[in-house]
Amino acid sequence: MVLIDVKTSMSRLYLQNILNDISFEDLPAKWQRFDLGRFSKDKNLFDFQQNALKNAIKALYLYFKDKNADKKALFDHYKLNGLEENFDYDLKKKQDSKTVKYLLEYPDDYPVINNLSAQAGKISFTHFINRMSFWMATGAGKTLIIVKLIEILGKLIAEKELPTGDILFLTHRDDLLDQFKNHVEEFNSFNFDARINLRSLKDYERVKRENALPFLKNEITVFYYRSDLISDEHKEKIVDFRNYDNGGKWYILLDEAHKGDREDSKRQILYSILSRNGFLFNFSATFTDPRDFATCAFNFNLSRFVIEGYGKHIYVSKSNISAFKDKDDFSPIEKQKIVLKTLLLLAYINKHFEEIRKVDNSLYHRPLLLTLVNSVDIEQSDLELFFRELEKVAKNEIRQDLFEEAKKELFMEFNEYPTFEFEEKKLEVDAHLISRLEYKDILKYVFNTQASGKVEVLRIPGNKQELIFKLSTSEKPFALIKIGDISNWLKDKLEGYEISESFDNESYFRQINLDDSEINILMGSRSFYEGWDSNRPNVILFINIGVGSDAKKFVLQSIGRGVRIEPLKNQRKRLQNLFNAKVVKEEIFEKVKDHILFLESLFVFGTNAENLREIIKTLKEEKQDKNLGDEFILNPEVQKHLLLVPIYKTAEKILVEDREPQKYILSKDDFNITKNFYEYIGDKIAVAKYNCEVKVLKKVKESFAEKERYYDFSEKKISF
Repeated sequence: MVLIDVKTSMSRLYLQNILNDISFEDLPAKWQRFDLGRFSKDKNLFDFQQNALKNAIKALYLYFKDKNADKKALFDHYKLNGLEENFDYDLKKKQDSKTVKYLLEYPDDYPVINNLSAQAGKISFTHFINRMSFWMATGAGKTLIIVKLIEILGKLIAEKELPTGDILFLTHRDDLLDQFKNHVEEFNSFNFDARINLRSLKDYERVKRENALPFLKNEITVFYYRSDLISDEHKEKIVDFRNYDNGGKWYILLDEAHKGDREDSKRQILYSILSRNGFLFNFSATFTDPRDFATCAFNFNLSRFVIEGYGKHIYVSKSNISAFKDKDDFSPIEKQKIVLKTLLLLAYINKHFEEIRKVDNSLYHRPLLLTLVNSVDIEQSDLELFFRELEKVAKNEIRQDLFEEAKKELFMEFNEYPTFEFEEKKLEVDAHLISRLEYKDILKYVFNTQASGKVEVLRIPGNKQELIFKLSTSEKPFALIKIGDISNWLKDKLEGYEISESFDNESYFRQINLDDSEINILMGSRSFYEGWDSNRPNVILFINIGVGSDAKKFVLQSIGRGVRIEPLKNQRKRLQNLFNAKVVKEEIFEKVKDHILFLESLFVFGTNAENLREIIKTLKEEKQDKNLGDEFILNPEVQKHLLLVPIYKTAEKILVEDREPQKYILSKDDFNITKNFYEYIGDKIAVAKYNCEVKVLKKVKESFAEKERYYDFSEKKISF
């Protein structure tokens, strides 16, 4: 026997499996008459975004209509679909008792099991089953789905298809709230049959007094707040959840609101309490709690996002960039080589970009190197170390032999490790193009100049987060630092540099996505890994990030920031897919197809490559659409023996063209069933439904008439 063991895996996506068997078209008319495709004047939802909304609608119908909002009935439905994991909260466990104590304030809604069974002292997960999660890759457009889901909730509540309740949106940062508000404003500017009115949760009582009915004149009132400010006490900004209980009749939408916390943390319990008689929706790219996987209504995580063509191919470097890891022992030569490799790669990608733009000036994005560091302001910080090495390259303070060595190592790595993450697709490099790279290419494509020179600094009046860099030999900037506060850098790191002020107050970071942005290198820390989107990163360099378990989510989210792709404006799928969909003309595709791979790829480097691989491995293990063969362990004894694998080739002709046919072995009963079925459906249906060729059908009918010539009859029947 070859297979001897099966690996255990995370909780299955039970809810999604249930919903996949429910036909959206079979729902009542009121539940399917939404325009799921259109968001605004310039935005349409992708198929996967519409499918996420359809699953949300199906889940709501299942709970509120089919199960009559009976939590036990829905929980039993889960169990009938294979749910065996125990997600109960155990008051005997110290970890649970600290966080679930708030549930004891609501004994009718969260009764403690008091009997002699093994479940005694627990609160059953049955009482938390009115929820669904969406496992969505960073860059998959979660916010668009959330806004459209709010529209759906508002209309279903207004039509009394859902119980009356208030809608609350929560996320954990102000800039993410601003992003949500901008999307709502964009939605409102186009949609006239529904308008979303946003109000702060702190205005809840006043809004409820002013509006006895929550939805008037097609208006949907949505409250919003910072998720990390929901607590069990009241301060200036912190709110006590009890003051906004509303009988637990909230429809709560969480956008990355867990912020890395465990599901049984205090705030997660509070969200559940507030929605105990409503519903809880949780959107994230990086779930860790098995409860979220079990109640996942739709999975479109990073692996699926990439595999289905919506994101860049991902390559994680196998070379360990350890030079920055130990500041006492690293070699200056190794440091320079690391920086040279990333700059050479950026120049190489730019050469392909340049060839593409010769064909069509609207295709793709300007490649960008994104450098993310762990420390910013300390002495010999990671950001400073990278900046100093970048400066040496700008001044041409590097040896020619080192330049050639870096180029050779870059090619050898790609040549030795040719497969992308998640895919079997090969990473094929143009050896001739790499071998011809010169220092002048780095000057042109990275530093926006033709000659080496000193680094000069540009600051924006009133902007304390951005520093812009250019060379003395160029008028164009090439790099941007985006950190929490640039004051210490100006004082401690850039003393003696020529520092100028820009003529306007425009943020370079906000213009990073514009086609005329001249920034080729973006440097920063954890302060901006969320809350911004760009299709420009093609290279990400992590310096001293990703070497500990606490950094795992940060790295995954950052990689997610780099996978977005937009070959044509508002077309966020790879060019091959756009060509197949006839969005791109064959003439154009034919001319650029040999140059697009590197523009459609994200290359990830880090101080600890093994850790980065572990992060990607973990993500791959979380894939729910694995190849079944990946789940098994091979018997080592079997591996000692030669396995003969058949090799097939395409036949030059089909079997029906043989004068003397090969006889087919089957029972007389199976023959009669097949013959009767064919006579029942007829030629036309056989052609239309089964795509049969006419000459094949002719031969089939001939075989029925001359059965002894075409068949060998046996006693063995085909099993169905």
